[in-house]
Amino acid sequence: MIVDKEPLQKRLNRIEGQVRGIGRMIDEERYCIDILQQIQAIKSALARVEDAVLKDHAATCVNAAIASGSENEQRKKFEELVDMMAKVKK
Repeated sequence: MIVDKEPLQKRLNRIEGQVRGIGRMIDEERYCIDILQQIQAIKSALARVEDAVLKDHAATCVNAAIASGSENEQRKKFEELVDMMAKVKK
């Protein structure tokens, strides 16, 4: 559950606009390096969104599992994080 959705939605809307901009750049046959720079900017922006969602997950879901005192719930949340980080590495 994302606590503060509005800043993330604004970032994602901005990213969406950047992606459309890259489409236009390709249609206009812009210089490849300019397009690649925009792609890198999008990747960086998505990484910031990912970081924010991860922090939110730790602050809400993981924290709730810890507060519950349930080892099973704590283990489940930990395994979710480990699985997600393993996917990121690939």
